[in-house]
Amino acid sequence: MPNENDLNLPPLNSADLSFDHNAGGDSIARSGPVPVKTAEDLEQVFDVPVTVSAVLGSSRIAVGDLLRVTPGTVLELDRRVGEAIDIFVNERLVARGEVVVVEERLGVTMTEIIKTDR
Repeated sequence: MPNENDLNLPPLNSADLSFDHNAGGDSIARSGPVPVKTAEDLEQVFDVPVTVSAVLGSSRIAVGDLLRVTPGTVLELDRRVGEAIDIFVNERLVARGEVVVVEERLGVTMTEIIKTDR
């Protein structure tokens, strides 16, 4: 069984801890300031791939018609102009938004964050 020196743990002394006896048990809390989190703390997740999709609407189309779709083809969608679009991350609905034009390019701005029960 490894000892605490093998685990590379920071030294701990009784001055670093306080006990909250009012919390229904011996709950331990660190005293002193809470360290400030920065973007560097998230560096491990910067390279995690995610798929972001902005769904403008959907349409049913026969396979034969789909094979004839070319650039410039107009498809009728189930949403109206100005209606919110759905924003998905890894195929999970996370927000709703609207299409905007920024420097002659289309973009999406989020107008509502969807909370999940997770």
